Amino acid sequence: QLQASGGGLVQAGGSLRLACAAPSFIFDDYAIGWFRQAPGQDREGVSCISSRDGVTYYADSVKGRFTMSSDNGKNTVYLQMNTLKPEDTAVYYCAAGISGVCTVVGGTVYYYNMDYWGKGTQVTVSS
Repeated sequence: QLQASGGGLVQAGGSLRLACAAPSFIFDDYAIGWFRQAPGQDREGVSCISSRDGVTYYADSVKGRFTMSSDNGKNTVYLQMNTLKPEDTAVYYCAAGISGVCTVVGGTVYYYNMDYWGKGTQVTVSS
């Protein structure tokens, strides 16, 4: 039900914008966010809007470079990624949950109850 797109190959310092098409009900009191998983690593939260407080949280590793936004009229959530680094290389996923909660502790995004996961999109940043 969620479909991420917009990934690709980009040189370090470049930009990409990911898009996540979601059902319209997702935008009613759902938490929604972006997550990524690099080969051999655990999945990590990149950016997330919590259903609890409506605040957008960012991992320290992307803060100031990535911006999450939404266009409710298009039922789409975006992740604008600027100043990309090779360490940003990963498969990026969007996910949502009606009771979803996000927070940041120690620079890490923690998330709970994200029930709907879309297929990911590959982002590769070359040095």
